[in-house]
Amino acid sequence: MPRPWLLAIGLLCTGCSSNWQSALEPQGDVARHLDGLFWLFTITAVVIWLAVMLVLLLGLWRRARLPQAVADRRAGIAVGAAVAATVVIISGLTLASYLATRPLASDAPDALVIRLRGFQWWWEATYQDEAPDRGFLTANEIHIPVGRPVRIELAAADVIHSFWVPNLAGKQDMIPGRDNAITFTAQQPGIWRGQCAEFCGLQHAHMALLVVAEPPEAFDRWREAQIAEARPPADEVEAEGQRLLEAKACSACHTVRGTTAAGTLGPDLTHLGSRQYLAAGMLPMTRGAMAAWIADPQGVKPGNNMPMVPLTADELQALSAYLVSLK
Repeated sequence: MPRPWLLAIGLLCTGCSSNWQSALEPQGDVARHLDGLFWLFTITAVVIWLAVMLVLLLGLWRRARLPQAVADRRAGIAVGAAVAATVVIISGLTLASYLATRPLASDAPDALVIRLRGFQWWWEATYQDEAPDRGFLTANEIHIPVGRPVRIELAAADVIHSFWVPNLAGKQDMIPGRDNAITFTAQQPGIWRGQCAEFCGLQHAHMALLVVAEPPEAFDRWREAQIAEARPPADEVEAEGQRLLEAKACSACHTVRGTTAAGTLGPDLTHLGSRQYLAAGMLPMTRGAMAAWIADPQGVKPGNNMPMVPLTADELQALSAYLVSLK
């Protein structure tokens, strides 16, 4: 469980959401290494500051009582010792930093491989598999099994982004034309918030990502559900929503497997309703929020690439009902 004072800070910073983030509450193997490194640097810095203050006070006290030549000689010895100690300390911290960050780029033979691409301002996740028909796309929310290494292959589609889920791992940049990767293992179930950690434009602060760590059995069930095509409409309202999706401009940008919508410019919507948030963490996954997002995407998230599609009130209700039903 999170430490109470960290939880309080996390709730304040995330608007009383349970999906908070803190590098000081590690829940993955790599995050634990980095947490240890953080405290090593912090404690070392505190000890050095205390030592400097002590030597300064001692020097001022003795200088007033010793001959000038003796005071200068002792000052020279102190400076030489400080230089030697600085070299040793910096070398030790450099080695500790290297050892702590090595797991970020380590490879594991049984790792779950997810290719993550950063866009302005959302995330596309591709779950890869040796069988082509078992791979699938999702967006802004990834599920991983507890106890199994996960290798995130990172790429940027437009500008520089940075992948960071503080509770699970360190940061790794996503640079156009250059592929990076990061490997980590979640050690217990939970929902951890990640974000882009490199300024990437107007909505940089609203480019969030959820990582859901769950037991292997639950992950397998989720994966099987994601591989399947979109569920058919359950009533006439949802059927009208599907018709509108295919007839309007939505189908030119989005894919819903099992329908004629096959666009690739925006997120895959096949199982949109199963995600917890809309627009990369901007809105909760509710029918009202969905209608607000469709009606005025620029009002919710200015500068994003989703255009406003003219819809009547009845059409908006039908389309939002259908999209929320895609679980």
